[in-house]
Amino acid sequence: MKLANLLMERRINIDLKARTKEEAILELLELIKNEGVNLDYDKVLESVKSREDIENTSYGHGFAFPHARTDAVNELYVLIGLSKYGLEGNTPDSIPVHVVCLLLTPATIAKLYLQTLSGLACFGRVDGNLDTIMAVKQPCDLVKLIADANITVDKEVMVKDIMRHSVATVTQDDTLKEVANRMFHDRLSALAVVDDDNHLVGVINDRDLIKAALPDYKSLISTLNYSMDVEPFEELLKQEDKIKVSQLYRKEYEVVQPETRIVEVAAMMIFKDFRRVFVTSTDNKLVGVLLRKDIVNMVIRG
Repeated sequence: MKLANLLMERRINIDLKARTKEEAILELLELIKNEGVNLDYDKVLESVKSREDIENTSYGHGFAFPHARTDAVNELYVLIGLSKYGLEGNTPDSIPVHVVCLLLTPATIAKLYLQTLSGLACFGRVDGNLDTIMAVKQPCDLVKLIADANITVDKEVMVKDIMRHSVATVTQDDTLKEVANRMFHDRLSALAVVDDDNHLVGVINDRDLIKAALPDYKSLISTLNYSMDVEPFEELLKQEDKIKVSQLYRKEYEVVQPETRIVEVAAMMIFKDFRRVFVTSTDNKLVGVLLRKDIVNMVIRG
């Protein structure tokens, strides 16, 4: 099914008056109120705000995707609003929000909701689409624009629907210090190792960095009261600008394709007890990463 088939012209406002995302959400809810749809709007708004409190849904690229799974609705609602001047508030890339896509869904149709959210986000990632959207004159023009993009909603939730497209990477020539700084700055426990063409060649994680300081850690475990002549971490710090990723990274990692079913990945994560899988194209280029907590956040929590 095409994503455009889920859109209704009467649920699109191409000239939002709102100045903030919160005001935009209220303005979009007015669209279904005007249809005469009988909902507990206070409960709907509470659910949307609760989701915003957990995580800012301003996506970047000028798009925001406030959403909620709530028993206050019994079908999927897709409401889109355009702000000519941009909304106030923080965004990941400092580009003001111009397009607000509000999704409301009951918990019973989580699959359709996730793929609709993914499809709209996919559309928003395409360079130039924001300018094209802001140039539309009527709601029907926006529906046609999305229809022409030929974005489909699949029957099952795939890795591409919830994976992270931005992946922190390093090369084999980067130093231990650069890796540690990147992990600290991005609050990450692992980084993908890629070559000059963005092909995935390995992974380096926080455990690898600690092992670099404690290569004989098994002996230490057996004799914890062992007295060392030198402090291993101090020795490591002396070499942090010289030790390269090529000396530390591992070539054992899990890879999936964007079209892999989430249920398959989830089962594999449980069976093998790992936290992340890297997502690659058919030619092994890195295109994303999926964390175990993403399945919890997106599929289970919503």
